[in-house]
Amino acid sequence: MTEMQSLEQLKEHQDELEKSLTNYKAPFSFGIGLATKGSSGAILDVLYPAPQLGSDPYSCAILAHATKWDGTTTTHELDTETLQGIEKSLTTALTNVDYKEETMTSVKVISDAIINTNSVNGERIAVVSFISDSSDDPVDAIDSYLRLHLLSSRLVQPNTISLDGIFGKLTNCAWTNLGPFEITDFDAKRLSLIADGIEVFVHGVDKFPRMTDYVIPSGVRIADANRVRLGAHLSDGTTIMHEGFCNFNAGTLGASMVEGRISAGVVVGDGSDIGGGASIMGTLSGGGTEVISIGQNCLLGAESGIGISLGDNCVVEAGLYVTAGTLIRVPDGSTVKAKLLSGKDNLLFRRNSTTGIVEVLLRGDNSSWQGLNEELHDN
Repeated sequence: MTEMQSLEQLKEHQDELEKSLTNYKAPFSFGIGLATKGSSGAILDVLYPAPQLGSDPYSCAILAHATKWDGTTTTHELDTETLQGIEKSLTTALTNVDYKEETMTSVKVISDAIINTNSVNGERIAVVSFISDSSDDPVDAIDSYLRLHLLSSRLVQPNTISLDGIFGKLTNCAWTNLGPFEITDFDAKRLSLIADGIEVFVHGVDKFPRMTDYVIPSGVRIADANRVRLGAHLSDGTTIMHEGFCNFNAGTLGASMVEGRISAGVVVGDGSDIGGGASIMGTLSGGGTEVISIGQNCLLGAESGIGISLGDNCVVEAGLYVTAGTLIRVPDGSTVKAKLLSGKDNLLFRRNSTTGIVEVLLRGDNSSWQGLNEELHDN
């Protein structure tokens, strides 16, 4: 392959590569990653330095040609020769052209890591994942990690890409300061490492790792990284306090204060505050199927909770848990189930301290809740 000298030559070569493949089409997403492969052959984790979504078309063509991609959602483990070939192709093509793609840097980082890193928890390998369509289900752990990176990198929003069956694709690992270890032989490996003078600290046993070990989105603060899973979507201006939690496929769509729990599937709008100990019902357990959302400029008071969606400018008073079946007295004096109020704007949910009845009031401009402190969220 000769060195490219212009964008026109680059595009011509890209077209040639794409036409050489059967059923080629631009994928919804693709990425090249650095994976840890355990002794059993299981993929323990994958780091994608630069996951791509409708971008880096030339690099995509190079990776597709190297792996003989057939246009379906699939993954590949790369041997050393193939990885070196990809690196050489990208370097040859992009060195003299004023056209940069993130994937090229990723390939070099991954290649250097495999050569220079002495892994104690498994084999380091390069992998490639193609997601043909956002509605396709994950096919394995390599694919699943790309989807989680897309979410935490803010390339896709929660509930916009299929994660069906993802639990069955991921490996339950002991997550340590040295990376993930397979559970089955971890005790023996830990003793061996201790004997070699290497300290090992376990900070979790789970299928999902901490987000911050893989992605640190700009403009956020996270007081306790253990409480944010990879796959969380945190928008610029979000603050997760020490007791705040955010699951995968969930998160914020603007500047928010999170001191409670954002469960899987839940999205929180700009300017909303999830108070200390507050809880939002998710869809992973308990039979729930409705995806809960919280609108803009809402407040969940401390130790409150909801099983319905909130529109904009809503408040749930401290300590009140509103489920879909909660009976609520509305301003005209009648009683309805809370699910009929789901997603409505400008509501204040409270328990009448005299009667004990849960009631809803319409909020006005003079409400005591006037939104977040902007200074606190200038991250």
